[in-house]
Amino acid sequence: RYEHVKSTAQYPHGEKDSYRKMCRFQSGYLHRHPLLADLDFYWRIEPDVEYYCDMNYDPFVFMQQNGLKYGWNIAMPEFMATIPTLWNTTMQFVTEHPELLAPDSLWPWLLDEHGNYNGCHFWSNFEIVDLSFYRSTAYQTFFDYLDRAGGFFYERWGDAPVHSIAAALFLNASQVHYFDDIGYFHPSVLTCPQDARTKGTCVCDSNKSFVQDGMCTVRFLEVKQSIVNPNATKLARLGPVHYTEPIIHSVLPAINTI
Repeated sequence: RYEHVKSTAQYPHGEKDSYRKMCRFQSGYLHRHPLLADLDFYWRIEPDVEYYCDMNYDPFVFMQQNGLKYGWNIAMPEFMATIPTLWNTTMQFVTEHPELLAPDSLWPWLLDEHGNYNGCHFWSNFEIVDLSFYRSTAYQTFFDYLDRAGGFFYERWGDAPVHSIAAALFLNASQVHYFDDIGYFHPSVLTCPQDARTKGTCVCDSNKSFVQDGMCTVRFLEVKQSIVNPNATKLARLGPVHYTEPIIHSVLPAINTI
């Protein structure tokens, strides 16, 4: 079965054992590596990426002082062909472990206007994380459940949607931060702070950055604001929201959406 999945996959890295193993390692074992044992935070930095802005503060100190657990920079929909059963597996987990959900979670960020999974995820090639989150009972129980389901290999579940779903379910909205002041490029995608050149702290061109107005980024800002600051007079919306058609249906239909 596994060889058939690889030979017929019609999505990026679908034929690769190594990519699947990397995603599984990043999802469930990186934070357990001995080299990270004495660390409280980590910042994932990959080859061939670029950073375009001056950093006049320490992001680790910023996260610690503000009680933040997960920081991200780019959000976008996942290739749904790589995760056809991830959401339903997640819903099965939630029905079995409702006690693990955060009271003020970002759950609605994962849903479209019909209450279906929208595939939004934080691109995990940039993430700054309080490792106590990945070491938590909630996260580790979730990963073990997914691992037993087999989707890391029989499909091609990536660490990005796994991390993102976990952050949206097990963290409060106030604990997840969008580092929109950091200009960043990962091959094929650029994010650059608005008015970056006029502010004089970045060398990127915000006119060539498209992810700030993307559905997943806008949706995150709206959902977080509705939870953290529901009485705000100015909406957090940056641009138009373009929803995709429902792809995977939730087994828990009675979920409130915004």
